[in-house]
Amino acid sequence: MQKLIIIVLLVFPIQLIAQTVTTGGVFDYAKKSIALPGVTVRNLNNKKVTLTNNEGKFVIGASVGEILEFSLIGYHTDTLYVTNLLTKIIYLPVKSTSLNDVTVEGVKINKEIANAKDPLAEKYTLLNTGGNLDRKVMTDKVGGLTLNLGYGKYKREQQKEILLQEKDAYRQEINANFNETSVKELTKLDGEELKNFIVIYSPSVEKVQSERPFKYNYYIAQAYQAWLKLPLSQRKLKDLPKLEKN
Repeated sequence: MQKLIIIVLLVFPIQLIAQTVTTGGVFDYAKKSIALPGVTVRNLNNKKVTLTNNEGKFVIGASVGEILEFSLIGYHTDTLYVTNLLTKIIYLPVKSTSLNDVTVEGVKINKEIANAKDPLAEKYTLLNTGGNLDRKVMTDKVGGLTLNLGYGKYKREQQKEILLQEKDAYRQEINANFNETSVKELTKLDGEELKNFIVIYSPSVEKVQSERPFKYNYYIAQAYQAWLKLPLSQRKLKDLPKLEKN
């Protein structure tokens, strides 16, 4: 019985270490220095859920390839595709608020109060509808109410960032598997020929992405056979044209 307890105590910490976790922080999109506590962080793949602490920080079990969802009352729900296990910084945009029209009659306003300035009030901005809307540009001053009109652009920028992160991960994979060491080991090429071969036959991100898992050794062998069939003149990279002097 004691041996069993010892084995469990030894194995249990190892299992905890082996678990993959993702850490990060959640902040307000408009005021990026404001941390958001109480944000629900949900892993849509393994169904794990956690909340951000008072500093907006979170820790949740998540592996590369899984999707995290961030939600908080008053803010737009957002998702994140995990491409690596580095610390994540998430910015949630505030939901736009619409107020019902109110009619006020028979109210006397003290001029001194009406002209008084609130020292804590934020500086107003001008709201410009612009764009393709068939209406006049508004020049009214907008005070304490902030209208969030850039959420669509924010989502598009975030999607572009995810695609760039995915492409960067594929490029790192290509560099790790298709380099001078791996190519030289299979083809015995060396020197200038080795460098030219790598430049000419380096697989594209699209090719590696479409053939998963990508068989680099098989690809190098095929490329080398194609290389041997090339005339010597085509095994060299063309020199860049010289610029004419003005």
